Amino acid sequence: MEQTYSQALFKNFLGQAPSWYKITIVSFLILNPILFSISPYVAGWALVIQFIFTLAMALKCYPLQPGGLLAIEAVAIGMTSPQQVFHEITANIQVVLLLVFMVAGIYFMKNLLLFLFTKIITKVRSKIIVSLLFCFVSAFLSAFLDALTVIAVIISVAVGFYTVYHKVASGKTFTCTHDHTEDDEVLELSREDLVGFRAYLRNLLMHAGVGTALGGVMTIVGEPQNLIIGQQASWDFVEFAIRMSPVTVPVLFFGLLTCFCVEKFKIFTYGAKLPTNVRKILVEFDKQETINRTRADNVKLVMQGLIAVWLIIALALHLAEVGLVGLSVIILATSFTGIIDEHQIGHAFEEALPFTALLSVFFAVVAVIIDQQLFTPVIKWVLTFEGDMQLVMFYLANGFLSMVSDNVFVGTVYITEVKKALIAGEITRDQFDMLAVAINTGTNLPSVATPNGQAAFLFLLTSALAPLIRLSYGRMVYMALPYTIVLTIVGLLTISSGFLVEQTTNFYEWHIISHHTGTESMAPSGH
Repeated sequence: MEQTYSQALFKNFLGQAPSWYKITIVSFLILNPILFSISPYVAGWALVIQFIFTLAMALKCYPLQPGGLLAIEAVAIGMTSPQQVFHEITANIQVVLLLVFMVAGIYFMKNLLLFLFTKIITKVRSKIIVSLLFCFVSAFLSAFLDALTVIAVIISVAVGFYTVYHKVASGKTFTCTHDHTEDDEVLELSREDLVGFRAYLRNLLMHAGVGTALGGVMTIVGEPQNLIIGQQASWDFVEFAIRMSPVTVPVLFFGLLTCFCVEKFKIFTYGAKLPTNVRKILVEFDKQETINRTRADNVKLVMQGLIAVWLIIALALHLAEVGLVGLSVIILATSFTGIIDEHQIGHAFEEALPFTALLSVFFAVVAVIIDQQLFTPVIKWVLTFEGDMQLVMFYLANGFLSMVSDNVFVGTVYITEVKKALIAGEITRDQFDMLAVAINTGTNLPSVATPNGQAAFLFLLTSALAPLIRLSYGRMVYMALPYTIVLTIVGLLTISSGFLVEQTTNFYEWHIISHHTGTESMAPSGH
């Protein structure tokens, strides 16, 4: 039977999303104008909850479309104005440039990163050491690059290895030729090899995903919300890292300790070892890649390494805004690796632009929150607490909301409201700095609990690799649980004491004053 026009329209609306999801979004769109006519405040909160719902249901439908429809309607019925939305986007132009240029820039350095992670897997036999290396290297790279790009590279590595295995498994046997011998070894691959290989890849990908969170919280470029928070606080790369260090350094140590423990005691499905037959396949593959690598390929790797050094120096010394540094990476990397075709360059922007568009929708919802003053009562209530308890409340509130929604959204909302409190004179600058640390760590650490809390986790879950290695939403939550518990508790303890954060703040301000005045005999006033 041929479809009616209404049936065709319903089928086309949001594509392959479930019917119940489509009906839910339509219900939201019908309900909001009615609520707004009754109570703008209630309608504003309804919009926020609806938007969080689209984030939580990201596996059913990418949030850009349903969230964008809600944002367009909010502007149309008067919850906010196009001017306010534009103001929020332009106020956070650094984040937009970060996503557009930095992620694309790292795309042209994938060969170097692929080379690095491939060597880790094929050269190191100890599973515990491999896991620690994946976690630490992901943390280090995420501190200077973008967590989303780092996890994308690791996914590319895993897909490459899985493809090699699949080709061999399809032929049932594999001939492995060793150096200095004429004997060939024929490998018989079994079902157990496949199951073990899947478990091994799941372990490494989860360690790497957590690593991006451990490193991402440390610097201003690690996560998009870090840049928003750092911009509102007027912190550069070095100041941001120093102020966060009393929390982020202990968290990194205990995160790596957790990685060691789960692998050592083989809990939460960790501890899976790379099957011997699969290892032989991957080592042989790496040998062939090394043999086939030309002098031009080696020069490309060297140039990418030098560009990586430039990237770290430029960020550390704040030679330019982060997005502009990313643009310089694109120019240098393409110039010295021979990529001059427009279509080749265009592929680099495919990963970042959908999330950039979604972030712009975030800012539209933030504009509604500001115009309707939705978070003002909540912020004022939290600010009624004093001292360490105030930091704890901000940390826990940001952490819980980041678990169920998105840490970029939560971080943006909270730092915007706290900045308004600072401008209004309701809090001191010292309070603001301490709260900024609590907001940043709160949005980054507990959010590892769920895939929708961390963009890198969500990217992994929605990748083509996830179904191949049987990595589901529930399994990700379960495997992240030990990290969630440890990172949340360690972050809470360091925040709740307040002492280390305050002393680091005092030291930094004292250092700045002594640097400008040429004397080290005085601390900042008020300390």
